Amino acid sequence: MLISQVCKQQDFESVWLQEACLALKEPLQYHRKLWEYCYIYQGLLERGMLGPGRRGLGFGVGKEPLASLFASRGCYITATDLDAPSASVQGWAQSNMHAAGIQDLNERGLCDPELFRQRVTFEVVNMNAIPPHLFNQFDFTWSSCSFEHCGSIALGKQFILNQMNCLKPGGVAIHTTEFNLSSNDQTLEEGPTVLFRLKDIEWMVHTLRAQGHSIEVDYSVGTGPIDRHIDVPPHSNPHLRLLLAQYVTTSIGLIIEKAK
Repeated sequence: MLISQVCKQQDFESVWLQEACLALKEPLQYHRKLWEYCYIYQGLLERGMLGPGRRGLGFGVGKEPLASLFASRGCYITATDLDAPSASVQGWAQSNMHAAGIQDLNERGLCDPELFRQRVTFEVVNMNAIPPHLFNQFDFTWSSCSFEHCGSIALGKQFILNQMNCLKPGGVAIHTTEFNLSSNDQTLEEGPTVLFRLKDIEWMVHTLRAQGHSIEVDYSVGTGPIDRHIDVPPHSNPHLRLLLAQYVTTSIGLIIEKAK
């Protein structure tokens, strides 16, 4: 099964990612956002989370296709995002990356509209203040490059710990975020987007394990020609690594199983 790992070129040449593209009805392209969607889908699929009656909670969902894909598999989904004024201040609404409501979550038609209405609900949730009524309710949680936008490295770390409260015992959390390939010291520590270093991920892993949860990690990075390409604005393909400020970053995925 997939474990926590860094986005790599070789993943795009694997059967699991190509089959996930088919499920998402997305053409195969070397783009890290596609990798994140496929990684989250595959990680949940392998762990038996995408079946009838399963309950999932998505954070910072924007207009991503995962809520509708999971609903098409019989899951009941609570999709969450920032309130509209906060999203506007942070620029998400203007960039068409914010979900104002449930109508934004099935744009690709991955789920039958009537089944989607039955299985998916939408709530406004600030990831820095998860409401207690969401605790202990879900078989799985997920987010796709969202918790680097919590405001700081410290807040992102706290989110990963806090969102575990939403899972039932034995539940699965899968979250992707920014991974600083340039430095394990200097980084973007505060602001609209932060870049987690190796030592930040190691802190999360150590703390989660100390709380009784399970997480395995492969920190190896890709060495293929597409891995070595660094994308800069205006962004195009391939887009596995990019330059943010002076740092090269890519995506890392975390798969955490809650203590039973």
